[in-house]
Amino acid sequence: MGPVTRVGICEDDPAVRRVLTEALKLHGHEVVIARNGHEAITNLGTASEVEVLIIDIGLPDADGRDVCQALRAGGQQAPVLFLTALDAVHDRVAGFNAGGDDYVAKPFAIAEILVRIEALARRRRPLPQTGRGLELDPSRYAVRHGQREERLTPTEFRFLASLAAQPGVVVRRRAAVAAAWPDGAMVNENTIDSYVRRLRVKLAAIESPLALETVRGVGFVLQ
Repeated sequence: MGPVTRVGICEDDPAVRRVLTEALKLHGHEVVIARNGHEAITNLGTASEVEVLIIDIGLPDADGRDVCQALRAGGQQAPVLFLTALDAVHDRVAGFNAGGDDYVAKPFAIAEILVRIEALARRRRPLPQTGRGLELDPSRYAVRHGQREERLTPTEFRFLASLAAQPGVVVRRRAAVAAAWPDGAMVNENTIDSYVRRLRVKLAAIESPLALETVRGVGFVLQ
């Protein structure tokens, strides 16, 4: 049994919610519950101190991806595992673009959920990295240059940190993906390109001295 993780669950199905709660508690984790999107915004914000979030996309009062975006806008940066019956590629892409970090389709095996939750928790606080005046703050998932700062999602942070650890060195695409996403996450080219575009916008906003460049067919470099 690993370290205790405080997990927020937003799931409207009582049976699914009960199974997840019991399994997580059995493995020593703490649980905070929300039964719909409204409760998620109220119960799972920054004050909840949750370390990982499980959000069902098919909520009765909202799309879980919109709930995720609202939580992100409110400063909640805990990694998000989307749980849903939707399993098309465009649904997964939409989930990642909404700020999610992992994705499991229903029906699911509880063992898989536990493994993914523990993987997200382990990756929640990467080591700080600094490259040529660009500072990454893992406690706040932020990137700074001088007095300018931009908040990042956990996945954006891990992606950027993998490059900032070796400024000027090309990081292969597979290595960058492995650093940013949990093991087994399905990440396609469109998703990666979307994250690269978002990071470029945020780096430009802080007037970063380093630019994120794509080396076609190889990977990425921060230089």
